[in-house]
Amino acid sequence: MLAISLMRMGAKGKPFYRLVVKEKRSKRDGAYLENVGTYNPMADPAEVNLKHDRIQYWIGVGAQPTDTVKSLIKNNPVQTEEEKAAALKARAEKKEADRAAREAAKKAEAERLEAERVAAEKAAVEAAAAEAAATEAESVEAAPAEEAPAEEAPADEAPKAEE
Repeated sequence: MLAISLMRMGAKGKPFYRLVVKEKRSKRDGAYLENVGTYNPMADPAEVNLKHDRIQYWIGVGAQPTDTVKSLIKNNPVQTEEEKAAALKARAEKKEADRAAREAAKKAEAERLEAERVAAEKAAVEAAAAEAAATEAESVEAAPAEEAPAEEAPADEAPKAEE
């Protein structure tokens, strides 16, 4: 009995599948009769390329598609060259829009961080100025208290000299 199923390819954590026609009892990645398409779930949106005429031939001969392959065939109908080109163009436009949105978000985040840094520096400068003003005010208050007795003493002596 024949089956149309997925054959896993790609590296660990980066799956890529071939749609193949093979004996139903053979291993998932074992020998196959014909490659009838590819499926890349890592692309956004997932990229599916099918040879619909060959899939229909094998189904006519008696090959049974697996549930996943049935879903891929159902959700990716036959497309003309113009439709494929339009889909590729739309995918490229979406990718460009996503890239532009990421760049705008990154730029906004950088501007926000810069504004926070400037505000923090301004607050630090203002705090330092306030501290310096407070220190200066304390020294001004302490200085007249020390000078006042010095001024009074010569005033007391002055009348003595006159007498």
